[in-house]
Amino acid sequence: MNILDSPDLLEQEVIEVILKEEALKALLLYNDDVNTFDWVIECLVKVCGHDVLQAEQCAHLVHYKGKCVIKNGTFKKLKPFCESLLEKGLSAKIED
Repeated sequence: MNILDSPDLLEQEVIEVILKEEALKALLLYNDDVNTFDWVIECLVKVCGHDVLQAEQCAHLVHYKGKCVIKNGTFKKLKPFCESLLEKGLSAKIED
């Protein structure tokens, strides 16, 4: 019997994949020299559901620190937010 045919190993692989997919990730927004504060704030409010104050704080952190975590969650949850921000011309990435 091949070790890869072992039901226990296959089950363990499935569990590891599920855990990896469900692990918490961070959606980061990066600074750029293109987008205005107003545009970044508007995008964070519309796309991420931030209130204006939270969006302003994130925009300032991005400007002065170079990046900011704007949302946490699973990859599956964060992917649509990331894609929307990228479509709007912002620099965003999902990281561990």
